[in-house]
Amino acid sequence: MSHWIEKSIFYHIYPLGCFGAPKKNDFTAPVVPKIQELEQWIPHLLKMHVNALYLGPLFESSSHGYDTANYHQVDRRLGDNQTLQKMIALYHSNGIRVILDGVFNHVGRDFFAFQDLQIHQKESIYRDWFSGIDFNLQSPFNDPFRYDGWNDHYDLVKLNLSNAAVINYLLETVTYWIDYFHIDGLRMDAADCIDISFLQKLNKHCKQRNPDFWLMGEVIHGDYSMWVNCGALDSVTNYECYKGLYSSHNDHNFFEIAYSLNRQFGTDGIYSHFLPYSFADNHDVNRLTSTLFNPAHVFPLYCLLFSMPGVPSIYYGSEWGVSGARTPTEDTALRPHLEIETMTANTTYQSLPEYIARLSEIRLNSPALQHGEYRQLHVSNEQFAFLRQTRENLMLVAVNSSQNSLSLEINGIPVPDGIGKDLLTGEINQIKNGKLVIQNFPSNSGKIIEVNVNSPISL
Repeated sequence: MSHWIEKSIFYHIYPLGCFGAPKKNDFTAPVVPKIQELEQWIPHLLKMHVNALYLGPLFESSSHGYDTANYHQVDRRLGDNQTLQKMIALYHSNGIRVILDGVFNHVGRDFFAFQDLQIHQKESIYRDWFSGIDFNLQSPFNDPFRYDGWNDHYDLVKLNLSNAAVINYLLETVTYWIDYFHIDGLRMDAADCIDISFLQKLNKHCKQRNPDFWLMGEVIHGDYSMWVNCGALDSVTNYECYKGLYSSHNDHNFFEIAYSLNRQFGTDGIYSHFLPYSFADNHDVNRLTSTLFNPAHVFPLYCLLFSMPGVPSIYYGSEWGVSGARTPTEDTALRPHLEIETMTANTTYQSLPEYIARLSEIRLNSPALQHGEYRQLHVSNEQFAFLRQTRENLMLVAVNSSQNSLSLEINGIPVPDGIGKDLLTGEINQIKNGKLVIQNFPSNSGKIIEVNVNSPISL
């Protein structure tokens, strides 16, 4: 049975940045309904053929959203619960599903249970809600106890996710989000730091309330299937291919991304049983246009992103070529304030929004690109080609990242003779004895060629 995620094109917005919220929350300022701006983005998202929205942290926090103070109240810098409920309902009515950030590995120092611990210390009923509590030591903030901070960031207090009271509190939180906001899924922040047993409980809890609920986790290193095969998550972030996409272009070495895709999704692919979340950039890494050495490489890279196995995602503003690089102490440049009414691509990327929209449209109309098998056909330093196929739909994907137009011969197509139509340009190519020749393959471009299929393909 197919799941809605197979046909999803995601758009990722970091609300506190995108809508220009103040960097710090004083918890006394009046509510400012900035998330109402989500309504203005709908025409653009529909034009891009987006049908799923991932919203970064929305709930009351001290600063950047990942230091939660109140899981049950939308951050006053963004609005209130009623406004968020209205926006999600509006997106649903436009055919766009919505997932939120689940920040359950840690909380901020303004979280009510941690404040109680600061006041009552050993007598606090919440002393076991947090990891690594030691009353024989002081914290870097001079609390009369030590605790575990996420990645040694002590403004992010690690929760004790083996504590039954904490588990129940978080499950009740998710119940509220599902019942009140009608969210379609969660992106689990720092999933690779969370006890798998908690994720399993969370998954079971969510699926009981909504069998189509989707849990995707932020996992940066390791074997992604560890979190999926055990029933903890439905998907994870594909950081391996994120890195391979840009470095294969920068290093003139398509063998890198080809190796990853074959390892993950080829004949014996270790991830062929689920769809990872694919991205070219996000709120934690440099913008694509600040990463690529050659600006023209955005075109073959996005062609790969939308045609390789996985669930493709666009990070807000990157379709216009927005740039931004992090510093040792700041992520602000990655998360800028954007006003949709004024957004246009600069000259270098003028055709990029339309190009990505066309890639989205092609994917939404191709079962092979959504969930078909993957098979590599050709790889060289600056050219790469592979097949995506179901029994009824066959797509040939080819990219050329060189600075020159060239002729590319591709063998191994499982159709002896026929034609292939490039869905990006309309160009027709002949197939003879399972071979297709692209006579004039433009520099820094990609092709998605639909091969005519008169009878079911042998898989």
